[in-house]
Amino acid sequence: MMLQKQFDQVYDIMKQSFPEAEYREYSQQLKLLSNSRYLLLTEKNEQNEVIAFLAGWEFETFRYVENIAVSPGIRGGGIGKRLMERFMKRSALPIVLEVELPEDSLKRRRIGFYERLGFHLEEAAYVQPPLRPGQQPLSLRIMSYPEHLTPSQFEEVRDVLYREVYGVSPASTVARNR
Repeated sequence: MMLQKQFDQVYDIMKQSFPEAEYREYSQQLKLLSNSRYLLLTEKNEQNEVIAFLAGWEFETFRYVENIAVSPGIRGGGIGKRLMERFMKRSALPIVLEVELPEDSLKRRRIGFYERLGFHLEEAAYVQPPLRPGQQPLSLRIMSYPEHLTPSQFEEVRDVLYREVYGVSPASTVARNR
């Protein structure tokens, strides 16, 4: 079990790295640590402080990267790439993740980071259900590794994410977003 202090360090990096709509409230995030499908990989500095993390999920037919972030002051030094490679080597199952639409240079750079690791940007429309009460769904894209997803794989991935990660019924969410 992760120590409270380490979790707090992870949550601080999360708050500094993502808009509020892209991470859970503290208590909900902490609760995930007891979910057997959820895992948290961390990188620490010499002082044993968390400087980067990858939050992922392990499902029967694929794995999902929910968040990856490096402490803002030390980005660009290869730590995020090392964390992704560690996750990628854990299993031969395909991996998926969500990215923002490629609307500006920062978002295109993030997509490029994953493409250099071998991920493919899926064309199909995808909507992330809200992670917090009272927030709107987000239009995002799925990226997959090592291959593009077939349409049926895409639907399976979406349905599992909706049910397991977001706790919503796939049918009701898909119908609302058409």
